[in-house]
Amino acid sequence: MRTRAAVLVGRSSELATLGTYVDGARRSRGGALFLAGEPGIGKSRLLREALDSASAAGMPVLRGRGSSTGPAVPFRPLAEALLSATRGGLDPARWADLGPYRPVLGRLVPEWAEREEPRGDASLVVLAEGILRLTTLAGREHGCVLALEDLHEADPETLAVVEYLAGNLAGQPVLLLATLRSGAGGAAVLADELTRRGDGTVLTLPRLDRPQVHELMATCLETRPECLSDGASERVWQDSGGNPLMVEELLHSMITSGDLVDDEGVWRPAGTSVAAVPPTLLRVIGARADRLGDEVTRLLSVAALLGRRFPLALVRRVLGLPDHALLGEVRSAVEAQLLVPDEHQPGWYAFAHPLALEALRGRLAADELAALARRAAEETEAAQPGLPGDWCQLAAQLREFAGEPVEAARLYVECGRRATADGAPGSATAVLRRARATLAQARGGSAHHEVRRDLLEALLHALAEDGQFEQAVGVVDELTLYAPGDRARRIDRHIRLAWAAQVSGHWAEGHAQVTAARELAPGVAGPEQLAALDAVGAYLAILSPAPDRLDRCDRLARSAVELAAGVPLPSVICQGWYAIGYAARERDLAESDACFRRALEAAVAHRLPMWRNYALTGLGGNAWLAEGDAGPLRHAHAEMLRCGAVGLAQNAAAVLGLSAVLAGDFERAERELAACLAESRRLKLVAVTHYVLTSRVVLAAHQGRREEMRAALDEFTALAGDESAEASQVHGLGAAFCALLEEDRPAAEQELARVTAERSRRQTPFHLDGQHGLGVLLDVLAGRAGEERVRSVAATNSGRMRWNRHFLALAEAVLAGRGGQAEAVTAAMARADAAGRVFGMARCLGLRLVAEPAAVEGWGEPKAWLREAEEHFYQAGVGPVAAACRTLLRRLGEPVRQRRVGTERIPEPLRQRGLTAREYEVLELMPERLGNKALAARLHISPRTAEKHVASLLQKTGLPDRDTLFDRARELLSRGVPGAS
Repeated sequence: MRTRAAVLVGRSSELATLGTYVDGARRSRGGALFLAGEPGIGKSRLLREALDSASAAGMPVLRGRGSSTGPAVPFRPLAEALLSATRGGLDPARWADLGPYRPVLGRLVPEWAEREEPRGDASLVVLAEGILRLTTLAGREHGCVLALEDLHEADPETLAVVEYLAGNLAGQPVLLLATLRSGAGGAAVLADELTRRGDGTVLTLPRLDRPQVHELMATCLETRPECLSDGASERVWQDSGGNPLMVEELLHSMITSGDLVDDEGVWRPAGTSVAAVPPTLLRVIGARADRLGDEVTRLLSVAALLGRRFPLALVRRVLGLPDHALLGEVRSAVEAQLLVPDEHQPGWYAFAHPLALEALRGRLAADELAALARRAAEETEAAQPGLPGDWCQLAAQLREFAGEPVEAARLYVECGRRATADGAPGSATAVLRRARATLAQARGGSAHHEVRRDLLEALLHALAEDGQFEQAVGVVDELTLYAPGDRARRIDRHIRLAWAAQVSGHWAEGHAQVTAARELAPGVAGPEQLAALDAVGAYLAILSPAPDRLDRCDRLARSAVELAAGVPLPSVICQGWYAIGYAARERDLAESDACFRRALEAAVAHRLPMWRNYALTGLGGNAWLAEGDAGPLRHAHAEMLRCGAVGLAQNAAAVLGLSAVLAGDFERAERELAACLAESRRLKLVAVTHYVLTSRVVLAAHQGRREEMRAALDEFTALAGDESAEASQVHGLGAAFCALLEEDRPAAEQELARVTAERSRRQTPFHLDGQHGLGVLLDVLAGRAGEERVRSVAATNSGRMRWNRHFLALAEAVLAGRGGQAEAVTAAMARADAAGRVFGMARCLGLRLVAEPAAVEGWGEPKAWLREAEEHFYQAGVGPVAAACRTLLRRLGEPVRQRRVGTERIPEPLRQRGLTAREYEVLELMPERLGNKALAARLHISPRTAEKHVASLLQKTGLPDRDTLFDRARELLSRGVPGAS
């Protein structure tokens, strides 16, 4: 990676302003511009861009810098700027025009001091006028830039000269360009004063926002923004506060420590650990604090113990100071941009950069840190009884700093329990792992033993809610060895594992855990445990292949709700109603919605965010199935991520990815499915992974990319197997569509026949696999189905779903057309159009399918349908369907627009060999080893034409015969050149 970004990010408006000022100097409209901001904000980088632009335009650049190192030297930045002019090759003869000002400037440039002449008036005004005359002479032809960096480090004499220059640059070909730190100090005061007088302008650089940090990181990594995960940039943005220097330093630290890795072309965080503060940032932050004095440094160090945000009153109590103290110190820290006041809570402040906390904490000696942390913990616990909200985690952290690991771990465990209850199992797991690491520093004892047992049980609960089955098994194994517990505790552990197995898709293990719990239950399990057992059993039942799975799920879930209501146990009530709603989805979406709403009402009433998210997911899924509306599901997904329910969010993300496929938004689908697959694999969510792999098959199929579909299908089969529940979607929603896009209807019918066979063997919870939509339409087109079949399917719950409604309406149109019912055709096609509007590819494919019988049988508007379908599939690069539409239009006597383009799909080596778009379409079918007659049928050309295209392919590729072309076709399609014989 680059240590520094190669280009400026997020400074387009500032660059435009600089360009205006530089151009003004070239036109003798000089002025003074001050670039202000905190350290690391990019002032020098922006200045360098401006100076490079000025130099490229032929403008002399005189550049100097203030400095706090070494002995104080008056006029140092000005002297350095003038010396840079002499070194830069400017014409020495020009200095003769300075007249009496040349020896005055000898104070800054020794070689201009003439021994035989007096040095002239030593006043600052004369010296400033001399510099003005010099820069004016330097800019006589193209304008000139006098650049002064770090003006906040300059001496008072330099500032006096700057004031004079700024007030006299109007009408001169000179731009005074200076950088300085915002806040207090002579340079900042001067810049503000010049701005008020109209003699200058202060341009304050803001911090980068979240997208700009993402772009900056991608630039440093020399990759595209989409190849950097949002999680990585979110973390760096939070830690850096949007300061570019801190972004670059953090990124470099993460790379060198292995905390950010290239995972199959995408940069992702390798873990959740917080990177150490880079040495450069330690120096920057430490130096800024030191400049403010010991009292401010001590204030900041104590505040750093309390976190990024803190109440000033608590800092006072920790330091033992009266209420009126520290106001001056806080003001200094705010002016130095180390602290910012909290706009929403008077008396609260926050660190401008999160990394400042560690840097300032590290300036305290170990014993002092422990003593202050202990006192801060005591004051916090006294001021906040019960430690509500974030106070609990703060108190835990303070106890950890104070060297009290058992008490710190106890508080962390409480934080973890609260996070799980708040529907954030991912956050709970993270804080409980911190508790575990903290407890490892403590010695044994009864308190240690009790906290460790509580910790493991809380961790098991969080892992189960997040579906982390394998990790949950490890925790149970540890609990069994460390704290076996009584039968009741063992039942609880089995229930937790069963739930984790259900969430993650390890259904066989889930059934085993439920069985083990029921064996222990007689005489021991109370209504709470029996309700929880029935609830998790209901979920496992709905996912089984048993023919009575719906009835069993409904019976167990209602038993769970009844038992939980008597305890009461609100979370299990929500759990039960969600399961009932999930089962009802296969009978009636309205009934399912009602159940999900009952779960939602209970979750809201009892403040159960996790179950609120489940209910929102259920309602969102129903909305998508019913009307193709993904909005509610996206809202649910966002809510889950906001709460930290990352595992549950992947279920919604997987469905959203498939939704994008069916909507024809293939770029979005590919992006979302790739992200979801990476997360589901990382979290080991088996069911979600299977679903995403299914959707990747569908994604390739709906673009007519058979080779990609085969690769995705191989990956799905290797992981899920041929007997998986998703197999029906792979064939009916995936491979069947790919065959139709290749104009191979028999192959599509064969794929749908596989779906029928699979459904006869096992029940599946999937509704869009063709049995209630596409398959019915193809049967009607082939004459295998009539009105009774269409009506019966349309009356089912699956038939009322929008995706299926579209195909069923097309089937109705075909039947009406064959019956000579023109008005019925119009009505059915209107229904099909309304349902299909959200499904771009499927809608146009439907038009192509019904246009053919309409053209032959003389009903409907086949010409208009074919033109629309041809345009769509031509633009989508699906050649076979576009060609079929053109052929049908020609048969109808319609003039067809000649399509000579399409070569953009052809690999460059094949284009260079002269392959036409039609020949490339023939080559795409070669892996199937088709004869001329089959080729002709697929491409709607004559066998003779197909033979000519094959002969041309052999000649242009240099291959000896048709069999070799069959063998090498895939290689040609991917690389464009045949391999060695």
